[in-house]
Amino acid sequence: MSRSQQLKRPAALAASAFLAAAVVPLFGAGAASATPGGTCRSATVQYRIVGADGGVVGADWTSQGGFRSWDTVPGSVEVRLAPGEKVGDGCKYPVSLAEYTTEGPNWQTSGRQTMVDKATVYLTAADVAGDGAKQTWQKLSVKQPDCFGQIDLYGDDIAYDGKTGEGHGPAPYQPDGVNTPYHLIAAWNGGEKACADSPPESPTPTPTPTKPESTPSTPEGSKPPAEETTPPTTPKPATTPPTTADVPPLSSKPSATPKPTPSDSTRPLAETGAGTPVGPIAGGAAVVIVLGAGAVYAASRARRSRRA
Repeated sequence: MSRSQQLKRPAALAASAFLAAAVVPLFGAGAASATPGGTCRSATVQYRIVGADGGVVGADWTSQGGFRSWDTVPGSVEVRLAPGEKVGDGCKYPVSLAEYTTEGPNWQTSGRQTMVDKATVYLTAADVAGDGAKQTWQKLSVKQPDCFGQIDLYGDDIAYDGKTGEGHGPAPYQPDGVNTPYHLIAAWNGGEKACADSPPESPTPTPTPTKPESTPSTPEGSKPPAEETTPPTTPKPATTPPTTADVPPLSSKPSATPKPTPSDSTRPLAETGAGTPVGPIAGGAAVVIVLGAGAVYAASRARRSRRA
């Protein structure tokens, strides 16, 4: 091997080492993996009506659903999670009680509904029923209706009042089949009289017959066929909304400005921009150029020395 080849070899080795160090991390980079969070599953809610004195009214703890499932107006309701429920740390279960005025005493005649009152609690692992242990249960209370109304117990914290925006949803409306609230647990319909804000039933006006001035005679056989005046009937929902005591956990909402999560992985090869390590690569390239130039100069000087 000539002296010039020996001088060129360190420069080549230096260049190869630098390129290997620069390229290997790029090809070995992978996409950042998301860190899985805790899992919260649906849970079964139990409820019971309590009176002003704290005593139980009607049936004790139950998960039975349905409309008109209470024998009395549920002004205050205690709620808890059923015995044996496994609730993870940080899991919350919203339960709401909402009162509406309606146009009739049952779901089929409820018509337009207007929210009057709403209360919400959040059940956690502390609200799971124990084995005979005396616990203080969370309570939901709404106003007592004094006219046709509906009271819903459901498993989320949305106000189904017909308003728009976050935290609001469509109001119940039987004629159009709007079966809200969602995650309905149980409901009550009833009342003895129409509400003051309900539109009064207007009697059908009786037309006053008037004698026409003159009616042109129509030859027989030229009369148009009589038009059908009975409008077609539109089928209305006859069933009540489905109910279930299994309610979903409260969904976590991402922050408006999420912060990056530390990760062991590096940037992918295709990524460019201000964060790409251009400076170190450029500096390494400069070092390779200087080493190569020095090797060439040394080889040239050695050749001149041999000729002399």
